[in-house]
Amino acid sequence: MTNYFEKSLFINPSLADADGLLSRYETFNLFMDLADDHAGEIGVAWRHISPRNLFWLTVKTKVVFEERPKMGETVTLSTWVEEPTKLRGDRSYEMRRGDKLLVRGKTEWAVLNTETMKLIPIAEVYPEGLDYSRPSSCPEGFSRVKDHFEAAHKYAEYTVRSTDIDIGHHMNNAKYVQALLGTFSNEELRELDPKTFDVIFRNSVYEGDALEFYKQPGTEGGIDIKVAAGDMTALLVHME
Repeated sequence: MTNYFEKSLFINPSLADADGLLSRYETFNLFMDLADDHAGEIGVAWRHISPRNLFWLTVKTKVVFEERPKMGETVTLSTWVEEPTKLRGDRSYEMRRGDKLLVRGKTEWAVLNTETMKLIPIAEVYPEGLDYSRPSSCPEGFSRVKDHFEAAHKYAEYTVRSTDIDIGHHMNNAKYVQALLGTFSNEELRELDPKTFDVIFRNSVYEGDALEFYKQPGTEGGIDIKVAAGDMTALLVHME
């Protein structure tokens, strides 16, 4: 079975940021929707697996911006799944303008049985005969972020809103990124100009939960960020 999906995308105003470039947050949304497009093609989208009481969980996401396209440009999005381990499956993404690679990404997924609340083997979900020969878009893998923020500075707070909640009844994965980027001003983002985001999802949060943001220098450069709900770590991020 063919293990590849692509489509064209016009960068219209709803996808652009204050500088007229593809929004970093919207890129996470685009890749999430692209995954669903391809999952639908191979019969493993949420609408296919939910009757079996199964739900896709995002474990980690990495996005690397080589160059952000401008509003008004047309790009090509592509995605494919990598060969899974027993309980985890990586998915690659790319965004190109012609032959030029603009953005690449990777997400680690798992499948939860919502009745038993246990993970099930990915092989029980993926169709037989998928071709796993295409190389990963992010061969460097995911950055590690240690949950050691005892001396970190709390620099922002955020209350989870109704508009952050998805069909899983918790905060949507991309909405974490929107909230995170919203803790920085446009001037700060222009100065930082972050190219790489590693987002590690630790625990779900829900409407009304109060989130606290802590940041500290990364061990190998960049910034490490922890998003906490009380004593619980919801999210760890490396940004550089």
